[in-house]
Amino acid sequence: MTFTYDGTFPGLLSAIFEAYRLRADVDDIVAEEVYQQQLFSTATFVPTNEAHARRVGTGLQKRAGTGVMQWLRRAFLTEQPGTERLILHFVRRQMESSEDVRQDAGDEKVRRLQRLDQQMGREVHRMHAFVRFQETPDGLYVALIDPDFNCLPLLGDHFAARYPAMEWLIYDTRRHYGLHWNTDQKKASYITLTTSHDGHLRQLSADMLAAAESDYQDLWKIYFKAVDIPERKNMQLHLQHVPKRYWRYLTEK
Repeated sequence: MTFTYDGTFPGLLSAIFEAYRLRADVDDIVAEEVYQQQLFSTATFVPTNEAHARRVGTGLQKRAGTGVMQWLRRAFLTEQPGTERLILHFVRRQMESSEDVRQDAGDEKVRRLQRLDQQMGREVHRMHAFVRFQETPDGLYVALIDPDFNCLPLLGDHFAARYPAMEWLIYDTRRHYGLHWNTDQKKASYITLTTSHDGHLRQLSADMLAAAESDYQDLWKIYFKAVDIPERKNMQLHLQHVPKRYWRYLTEK
């Protein structure tokens, strides 16, 4: 049996809860929008139920500790094919054990979840380092990102703590949604833009920037060039620390 869900993490947990409630032999859980009908195969859609999702979370936390839900969510947000099956496998094992199954390196599926968590950790770390804000005429600081993983939900706490007095927007151009920090409410919320070409933006155009922003960028480029030492250039090491796919965010590049 295959369950489909709405593509959200609570939706996945709701589907897992339903599998337990029905005592169903569920082989796979797939987001509804990516599910492809197979010959002689049908899928059952499970709507999101926040109460059911919380019950799954509570059960896992009792057995594995408070960090388990964040661990699973980080793996889920990598959006890698088959992650739902890995999470379903982990939940089944954890619900039958009083030990933390995350530490079982002998389980190949658990190891895959561990690798996904590590990969997401690296992506988040690089976003912390490479996100560059640009000021708009209305005083909003905007950063455009295009990460391999859906890491935007994991960036809010870091930037809220780093720039609490600055109104900012980090916008994922691949997934077409952003995280906006409101200085009055001291709260970050998700937004979407209605423009039809935001998915092709890498940087804001000159007419979208504050007058002083271009000057600051020019000064930064001059400084970057001035401190560069061509004789000590090591491109291999440079690419190791600053992979080329992140250069689009960097003014100096």
